Amino acid sequence: MAPVLTSPLVSTQWLADHLGADELVVLDASVHTSGVGLGTTWHAAGDSYEQHGHVPGARYADLLHDFSAPDSDLPFTRPGAERFEQAARALGITNTSTVVVYDDSVGEWSARLWWIFRSFGFDDVAVLDGGFVKWRDEGRPVRVGALTTRADDSDTQHAFLAGEERPLWADRDRVERAVDGTQPAALVLAADETVLGDGHAPVVPGTTPIALRRIVDQDSNTLRRPAALADAFAPVFDADEIVTYCGVGSAACVDALALTVLGHDRVQVYDGSLADWWRREPELAS
Repeated sequence: MAPVLTSPLVSTQWLADHLGADELVVLDASVHTSGVGLGTTWHAAGDSYEQHGHVPGARYADLLHDFSAPDSDLPFTRPGAERFEQAARALGITNTSTVVVYDDSVGEWSARLWWIFRSFGFDDVAVLDGGFVKWRDEGRPVRVGALTTRADDSDTQHAFLAGEERPLWADRDRVERAVDGTQPAALVLAADETVLGDGHAPVVPGTTPIALRRIVDQDSNTLRRPAALADAFAPVFDADEIVTYCGVGSAACVDALALTVLGHDRVQVYDGSLADWWRREPELAS
């Protein structure tokens, strides 16, 4: 029987207690970056997963390729249902699995994969609070090398099927309607402007910046306690709808995760974020 989740987050102790349980699938969703702003490049971290270690039994989930749309002109555009199903099946996930996702950074990549799963109607998924950083720093077991077993994608009996996509994503049109007031929403920038580079175009008008340093505790690498999160989101929390964004739509998912922890159920992530907003001359952003 798969472990039961009671929160969008699980602690390192919870994972240690349940590691090896039937139908528990642990995913390392790490992505590595270099550069800032429009000069940022992204790299799949599968080599690091193999060479520097991972949680025992964890499988590497390639967020950059397998869980993104291959034909998009933007990085990290969410996959369609068929591609999502294929990627999940290849990792041994079924509709009765419990999935725990982590990364080796501050949680933006695991939060994005968590958001993708939820957007396709799969709720038995959680983010490891503190990620691999906390797991490793606590001296918990780490395995090096590739996971030798792969799922048999031809096993139709245990095939993974995506649900109907939920309205958890915002596009440019939705953001413009928030800006001009025709469909109000609080706009939250999750990226610290220092990572956006110098001389960049304006961010979305009317934005409230709530950067990850206010959401993630720098000492523990975990989300801050609910009282601190509530204080950080106080300027926008009473909004009927909140749209989070960042550079490409990854850090925005950490803010979305924190808002979900606080109980706000009308949150969308702007897929493509500033990479999309800046690629056209936005009349509303000038």
